Amino acid sequence: MTSASTAQSADQTGPDPTTGEPPEGSSPARGGGVPGIVRRRLATVEARLDARSWLATGVIVAIAAILRFVGLSHPPGKIFDEIYYAREGWALVDKGVEWNYKDGGPSYVVHPPLGKWLIGLGEWAFGYSDAEHGISVPGHLMTTAPEFGWRFSAAVVGTLSVLMLVRIGRRMFRSTALGCAAGLLLALDGFHLVLSRTALLDIFLLFFVLATFGALVLDRDARRRRWARALEAGLDPGRPGRAGRPAGGWRNWPWWRLAAGVLFGCACAVKWSALYFLPVFALLVILWEVGVRRSAGARRPWRDTLLDELPWLVLAGVLMVVTYVATWSGWLLGDDGYYRLAERYPNAPLSDTPVIGALHNLVEYHKAAYGFHRTLDEGHKYQSWPWQWLLLGRPVAFYWSGNGACGAPSCASEVLLLGTPLLWWSFLPALVALAWLGLARRDWRAGAILLVVAAGLLPWFWFALDGRTMFSFYTAPVLPFLVLAVVYVLGAIVTPAGPPGGGTVAPLDAGQDRRLVGGVIAGAYVLLVALCFAYFHPIFVGKLLPYAEWSARMWLDGRWI
Repeated sequence: MTSASTAQSADQTGPDPTTGEPPEGSSPARGGGVPGIVRRRLATVEARLDARSWLATGVIVAIAAILRFVGLSHPPGKIFDEIYYAREGWALVDKGVEWNYKDGGPSYVVHPPLGKWLIGLGEWAFGYSDAEHGISVPGHLMTTAPEFGWRFSAAVVGTLSVLMLVRIGRRMFRSTALGCAAGLLLALDGFHLVLSRTALLDIFLLFFVLATFGALVLDRDARRRRWARALEAGLDPGRPGRAGRPAGGWRNWPWWRLAAGVLFGCACAVKWSALYFLPVFALLVILWEVGVRRSAGARRPWRDTLLDELPWLVLAGVLMVVTYVATWSGWLLGDDGYYRLAERYPNAPLSDTPVIGALHNLVEYHKAAYGFHRTLDEGHKYQSWPWQWLLLGRPVAFYWSGNGACGAPSCASEVLLLGTPLLWWSFLPALVALAWLGLARRDWRAGAILLVVAAGLLPWFWFALDGRTMFSFYTAPVLPFLVLAVVYVLGAIVTPAGPPGGGTVAPLDAGQDRRLVGGVIAGAYVLLVALCFAYFHPIFVGKLLPYAEWSARMWLDGRWI
């Protein structure tokens, strides 16, 4: 039996307060298990703490919802790319496929349909209007301003992503305060707010990527609980073959991992750029499985992981593909979609059969869309490069108007896709500190955050070499993980780590002083972010301002204009 790794952070040297499990650095098979009475007491304490944590979570989510729903119908009309996605969302509800109402035929689009289906769901519920094409449809639930209908789903998903980040942060950091800090920072970010109030696809991509990661974190915890129960029941992980592993059965299936496959299929069905995260998510599953087996004392953790877990990863991949194809059901089940008819490819084998022909044409559609993305190099006023994104070098103006009365000679109203500057300018130093702390503590949380951030940002640097047209909103799916990086560093400031394997720690008084000072620093930082957000809030929601006040918010020598 191999000895368990002891190189873990100090906050993992005691039982996990979330699950009551042994620490990652101990070997439960060699006396590190938690007695049943201790587990029951921990569970009672955790139940009380969890009730309070949900109350705190509710406050954060309420703040996020108010910011996202109040005045959602403003600005009027379709802003930026809403001109495409609001119309395509309604067409999916109306026709089952994206539709060109001007020409009376199907539209050629280059993004999968799920995000537009979600936009269309809000339009179905609250109504849709398009004066250009003579469309005015009341809502099935209630009729509101049409802008509310096509922005509703984005606001819901944006609010839910704040909820998810609070719970993911709490589970990862084992702290309600840090989880709520993560959710609050996301709720007070202008970039996230604007995407949550606009009918674009990127907020849905952010949601499903974050949900996939959350499901994998839950899978990690569930697999660790499985091993802890088996070890307490007398399992000897040093025995060869299946005898040294927990019992199987459908109750022990990795249900959260399979759910992650479905959620990731949804992410890909919003935008293909979700695929950049796939290798990292698969790698995290493997690394986490190897880690729990090594901690348990397995003889060959890498071999056993590959033998036991690869089939489940393959099944999750199958679920991902099935989910993705299912989102094209409107296109597959009718004959009106662009590229849909098999006669377009009469020389293809079996192209005239109902199923094979439809799938063949769907593949051809994807080839054409991929060619469009690969050769997209047309210049745009608001395009930017990846190295500018975290520095807010070139935000995107979604809406601007100089009309209206504001009590000044000239006025301005703008919706600017701009991250809250103090928060965003914290990302790069936070990533550097995260890398340093992660190496020093050998902490799985730091590694996971860094890998996901790398998956979401580095591919765009490669595409930049070809001069591809890019925009700052491509960072959307990475945003929650950048916030987690900041919160990780705040947690390190508040609670310093002790020796990796436990041992001597700082005196109690010194630890309390450090927590007090660290808490003041972290609290002051969050407060400053909130004040910065409040200052820029008018240009996140299109409030009419005197021109001088609007101009005062255009920093970086006019790069934000």
